[in-house]
This record gives sequence, C-alpha cells and structure tokens, in this order.
Amino acid sequence: MNILGLSFFYHDSAAALVQDGVLIAAAEEERFSRIKHDHGFPMLAIEFCLKRAGIKAQDLDYVVFYEKPFVKFERILVSTFSTFPKSWKVFRESMLTWLTDKLWIKALLKEKLKLDPKKIVFADHHMSHAAAAYFCSPFPEAAVLTVDGAGEWSTSTMGHAKGNHIAIKKEMRFPHSIGLLYSAFTAFCGFEVNEGEYKLMGMAPYGKPKYVDKIKEVIKIGDDGSLWHDMSYFSYHYSPDSTLSPKFLEKFGPARDPKRADVHLDEYYADMAASIQAVTEEILIKMANHLHKETGSKYLCMAGGVALNCVANTKILNQTPFEQIYVHPAAGDDGGAVGAAMWCWNQMLGNTKRFVMEHAYWGSDYTDAECEQHLKKIGAKYEVIENRDKALDRTVDYLMKGSVCGWYNGRFEWGPRALGNRSIIGDPRRAEMKDIINAKIKFREAFRPFAPSVLMEKASEYFDLPNAEKHYPARFMLYVCDVKSKQMPAITHVDNSGRLQGVVKEYNPDYYGLIKKFGEASGVDCIVNTSFNLKGEPIVETPTNAFNTFMRSGMDALIMNTKFVVTK
Repeated sequence: MNILGLSFFYHDSAAALVQDGVLIAAAEEERFSRIKHDHGFPMLAIEFCLKRAGIKAQDLDYVVFYEKPFVKFERILVSTFSTFPKSWKVFRESMLTWLTDKLWIKALLKEKLKLDPKKIVFADHHMSHAAAAYFCSPFPEAAVLTVDGAGEWSTSTMGHAKGNHIAIKKEMRFPHSIGLLYSAFTAFCGFEVNEGEYKLMGMAPYGKPKYVDKIKEVIKIGDDGSLWHDMSYFSYHYSPDSTLSPKFLEKFGPARDPKRADVHLDEYYADMAASIQAVTEEILIKMANHLHKETGSKYLCMAGGVALNCVANTKILNQTPFEQIYVHPAAGDDGGAVGAAMWCWNQMLGNTKRFVMEHAYWGSDYTDAECEQHLKKIGAKYEVIENRDKALDRTVDYLMKGSVCGWYNGRFEWGPRALGNRSIIGDPRRAEMKDIINAKIKFREAFRPFAPSVLMEKASEYFDLPNAEKHYPARFMLYVCDVKSKQMPAITHVDNSGRLQGVVKEYNPDYYGLIKKFGEASGVDCIVNTSFNLKGEPIVETPTNAFNTFMRSGMDALIMNTKFVVTK
C-alpha cells in the first residue's frame, strides 16, 4: 500500500511516502526549488518521493493532507470578525488566498496528480504532529505533546498513545499559544518570524533572564502549562504584518532594528531573549509534568515547531519523570507530511505494523557517476580517490591543518538539521573556527553557535548526557547539553553547552568513520558540523548546488561521496 503525506500552503512544504507502513522518502520542497521555506505546492518533492519508490501517482492508495482547511478557515473568519475593523487587512488577504487556493486542496490534488477524489484524506494538524512523533518512535505506548504556533484551532495538545492509536485528551486554542508568544519576542528582538526563532534561542545564553516577571504580566500560566495571553499586547490575530501591538512596545520598549540583529548583540535584547526562553521552558516543563501525572508513561513523544527548541527539550528530560523522549527530527510543519501518512496507515486503517525512524536520511542522493558528471559539466577541479579509507584520511588531513570542508555524501537529511550528509565540517579544538565559519563561510551573525558531531558511544564522555545511546533526540541534534571537555572551544557555546549530534555507525558509516579517524589523529572524537548552505539559502541538494556554494564561500575543500576531493 502506498500512502503519500503532504504539507503545504503555510511554510516548509513537504512530501513523504509510506509504503506498507515503512517510510521510503521524505523531503522539503525548498531543497529542490531552492526557495527558503517554500510554502507552495510541493510538486518537486512529490516527484522525488514517487521516483524513489518506483511508482506513479496512479499507484497511490491514499494521499493525506496534514490539516483540515475548512476548519482552519473557520478560525481565521472567527478571529477576523471578532477584531474587525482592525483586522480588515487580514480579512482581505485571507479572502484572496483562501477562496482562490487554500480551501480547495482536494480539487488541487485531483488536478495536479490526476487522482480519484476518494483517495484524498484530511488529517487534523496537531494529530499529524502527534503521529509524526509517536508512530516514528520506538515506544509501545507514550505520552504525546504537540506545541506550535497554531494549527486549525489548536496551538498545543496533550494525549496518550498505545499500539496504533493516539488519543488527544486536552488542547490549547488560538490565540493563546507558546509558539506565537515565542515568535512575538523573536520579532521584538529583530529576527524574522518562522525563521529566526532558533537565532533567539542561540542568543539567549548571552543574556540574563531579568524580565521573566515582566513577561508574566502579559500572560498567565496554569499549573498544567496552560497559557493565557492578554491579547491587547499582541496583534498577530488581526494584523497581516505585525505581531506586536503599540501597547507591547510601550511596555517593553522599541523593537530591535533587524539590521542591528545581524551585527550587534545588544544587552537588553539578549536579556529579553534569555527571559522568554526561561518562560518557555517553565511552560513546557509544567506541561510535561502534568502529562506524566495524567498518563503515568515513562515515554514522551514531542512534535510541533516548539519541539525544535533543543534547550527546552533537555530540561524536560532532566526536570520531569519521563525516562526517554522522542522528538521527530522535522518537528515543524514539514514533519506533518510524514505524520499524516503515518496516521493514515496506523490509526485510520488500523494496521499494527510499526515503523521506527532510526535516522533522518530520507532525501535524494547521487551516484558516483552522477556526481562526476556534474563536476565535469561545471568544470570543477577535482581528484578521484577510489579507496574510501584514503579519502577519509585526506579529509582528516584537511581538518588537522585547520581547513574547513564541505561534506556531501548519501541521502540528504529530513528536517532543518544537517546530520553529516550535507554538512560543513571543521576542527572543534580551534577556538577561531567559530569566527572563521560564521564570517567567511556562512556569512551570518557572529554569536551563532556550531554543533558537534560525536561518536554516539563516546557522547557521554564529552557531554553531560548519561547513556547517550538510548536517546533518539541526540541523533537528530535536538538536545543541548553541557560540554564536559575543555578541548572543543569551537563547539562550546558561551554557557558551556553544545547541541550535540551522536553519530551511529550503522546509519552513517562514512561520517562515523571520518570522526573516528579524526579522533585517532587529534585525540578528540568529535568534529564541528554546520549545515551546508549560506545564510538565507536552503541546504544544498544536487552536486552542482554543493559546488556553487563551495565556490562562493571560504571553504578550502569539498569532499563528495567520500571519493571526489574538489578544490579551488
């Protein structure tokens, strides 16, 4: 049975194909279209998934959309009517987009894929998130927490899952939302909403949480983590281009100039970032503790965009009774594509065969012949090293000399994190490496930290994460832990933390082998890892993408398929 899951028309459009309950392929449209956070119809991602499975659209048994458009439209109408006339711009824009495109998903799918409408199914937005987390986890049962900006009406849900069924027990509704609260302060601190939230998280350690009480004057937090906003401080429910009302700016001061955000830290805004991060962590920990009390489960599954807050994830692990957590690697709306398909297979159809997402390598790859064809076509300067060990040794030599390399190998990663197949890598022992990569290669803010990729069995030696091997979020770069070693300044953030990725040999043998060889040469079983892209661009997909990004940056070498060594 072939089930295609889709998410689109908001941000991070994506497609995922599940075949007899097993994920075959999953990809965001932006990787192929080269449009960052592409929200359009994901035709290129669909074509990739179908090609990977060796099928045509007519072979699909079900196509599942990740939310219910008419219910979401109802929420928009109710919200705009209740705030009219302030909301007239939102109403006008909503009518233009929803009445022409967004409501008619079934007709669009029928037209684009030549489908029988009976094959088209709609899942609830937060159920798609819940299914992405639980039905990809290794747990036989689990508490389930989904947290994002907003779906149809829900902004957070709590539930319990067992076998092939998820039961949603509680929900929090729009406009009260942890995700939208965090995004409001993202905008206030000069970053772009739905893009800069991870920048705010990275900025928070530079400040002190001085304004927690001040933030709590505009919200109320329940013992169960429920959240109420004083909506007079916010405008996202009636404005198409602003999240902050004049009253918010009167209370907290002027919003930071986005141009300064790229250059200066600004102590006040760093303190504000630290404060909203602390408030977010408090809410999520209360939610998780309440959910544990309600379910009694040892396991917690999480999804929704807020689940990408890896600092909060670690605190949930450490400050709640849950023994293990599973966070879907594409926790945002893109992951809804996988969730929708998994919900259909497991819950709608009642199948008992379960899938575990052991790794995140579900995108496209290119054969050696295809890579060389690309390199020849663009006139690249390259050397072919047929022996894998020698290619790894050459890469280690570059790293030991302080060079920065592009690493392009295998299928690209599902979700926003580069996990060793589309990565830029360097020596973590060199303190200057962070500034070099930020300034000369990524062309981004100087305060941004870099992630360490470490051998999974050695992770607990370098980071404060006991029994790291049993923690799936560590595979997906979704925990931030204290760094125990003083030998890795390039990956150690200002608060002595690192967003680690534990590399498992079985699922990425070449990247594992590289880190192991680097450890033998340097004494440190870890390398710097950041995504293979420049600021404002999607992570590279084709060999040509990789070469062009390499040439436009300060990288010293590009290693492709652990065989081709490209230089300038």
